[in-house]
Amino acid sequence: MAKADRLERLDIRRAELEEEYRAALIAALRVTAAGRWGLFGHNSDRWTRENARSMVDQLEELAADIDRLREQLGLEGFDLHQEFLAARGKPAADAVGEPKQAKAWLERLGADAG
Repeated sequence: MAKADRLERLDIRRAELEEEYRAALIAALRVTAAGRWGLFGHNSDRWTRENARSMVDQLEELAADIDRLREQLGLEGFDLHQEFLAARGKPAADAVGEPKQAKAWLERLGADAG
């Protein structure tokens, strides 16, 4: 019974962290939608990377904690973070800018831009 209780507590904590990640991602997307570049890493200049470092670092730390808990629970990796990572980096020449990309993500997540 103790193992079942422990697993239940781990799963509750995982769900809490996933909600915290989602809230942090939405907050970062809103900042980006308002015109602050760097979250998606479209530009490789130092200033732009530093501009979003705290937001990205927070998301990375939360995702690492979530993945560790998911591994303990025998679950697959955290999809939302994997999708976010896949959306980062040098875009195609005809890709929309980061603010528009952030607005599309907000819409997809069912959150408004502000």
